Amino acid sequence: MDVPAQRPPADAWIGEIVRLYERRMLRYALSLTHDLDRAWDAVQDTLVELTRAAGTLDRSRPAPWLFAVCRAKAFEVRRRETRARHVGEEALGERESAEPPPDAGLATLEDAATLKRMLADLPDNHQEVLHLRFQEGLRNVEIAEVTGMTANHVGVLLHKAIERLRRLVGAASPEGAARM
Repeated sequence: MDVPAQRPPADAWIGEIVRLYERRMLRYALSLTHDLDRAWDAVQDTLVELTRAAGTLDRSRPAPWLFAVCRAKAFEVRRRETRARHVGEEALGERESAEPPPDAGLATLEDAATLKRMLADLPDNHQEVLHLRFQEGLRNVEIAEVTGMTANHVGVLLHKAIERLRRLVGAASPEGAARM
C-alpha cells in the first residue's frame, strides 16, 4: 500500500521559499521600481501574502505565483510612492540621494554600462520579460502567468527585444559604427 507523500509544515515550506526566492524577487522588484527600498517593500508584501495563502498554493510551482504577486506589489508600491511624492514635493522639495544606486557596480565595466543603457532604452515590457527569462530563469508559460500575457506574446516580446539588442550591439561595435 502506497503511503501518500507528506507535505512539509507550512512554516518549513515558507522558510524554504524565502531562502530560494527572496533575492530573486528583490532583483525583479528592483527592475520594476528602480529603488531598493521600494523593491524591499514589494518583496516583504509578497511574503506576507505568501503566509496568508500558503495553505492553498501549488507547492510544486511557487515561482509563477510569487513573481505575479511581487509584480503587483511592486506596481502598488510605485503608485503609492508616486502619489506621496506629488503631495510632498512642494513642502519638501526633491533632493538627489548622496548614495550611489544599488546597481552602480555594473557601471564600472564599460561593456556592462553600454548594455545597461541599451536595455534601458527598450520598452518596459521588453525589459520585464528579458529579466524574468534570463535573470530569474522563468519559462515563457510562467512569464505569461506572472504578467497576464499569453505565452505566445511573451515569446514575441522576447524575440523582438533580443533582435533589437543585437541591432544596437552591432551598431555600437567599431565594425557596426564604420558601416553607418
